[in-house]
Amino acid sequence: MRKELIVYADGAPKKIVIRNYGLADIEGMIEIQRQSFPPPFPAELWWNEAQLNEHVSRFPEGALCVEEDGRLIGSMTALIVDDAQLSGSHTWATITDNGYIRNHAPHGETLYVVDVCVIPAYRKYGIGKWLMQTMYEVVVHLRLRRLLGGGRMPGYHLVSDEATPEQYVEDVVNGQRRDPVLSFLLRCGRLPVGVVAHYLEDEESLHYAALMEWRNPFYNQE
Repeated sequence: MRKELIVYADGAPKKIVIRNYGLADIEGMIEIQRQSFPPPFPAELWWNEAQLNEHVSRFPEGALCVEEDGRLIGSMTALIVDDAQLSGSHTWATITDNGYIRNHAPHGETLYVVDVCVIPAYRKYGIGKWLMQTMYEVVVHLRLRRLLGGGRMPGYHLVSDEATPEQYVEDVVNGQRRDPVLSFLLRCGRLPVGVVAHYLEDEESLHYAALMEWRNPFYNQE
């Protein structure tokens, strides 16, 4: 997969390419993480070469990157899971195999988002939304039922004394509150289908995440 786009921030255009990443992009993928999550974020939580090798070999269709003038500036990774893997509660670590996606299930019907990331200097260009749109296209191309993933709730810790996690998500949906991540996902067309506790070590979200879904409008179960 490869497509070219012009994106704008403050009237300044940038020509970008969204494509599948491969083995030759491993260092560039790690550099995205390095710039996006500088210290004190622990470097051992960045993508590593073994994880990226698994992404490329197991499910290359779900391995997307953004390139601008030969430099990688963003990425999005996903795997396919089946309904059995989603039964009951899950965490980011269990559903993504700690980011290694060795549990990728080609027979499944849900494309599950592992990670989406854009380096700070390019976050005003709408690139995250284009990555999401491209992953929706993967869902349609592979005739899957939906896209799903856990969305952080970084604003929740500020109001946890006055709202449950479920109420917080509902307030964001209704426009009564704004959340940096959930509001972005809503603008991308995803809708909440539940809240998961202990999803990720994330103090701002108090370790909660909202499961956010996009349904394939072309999906036909028959």
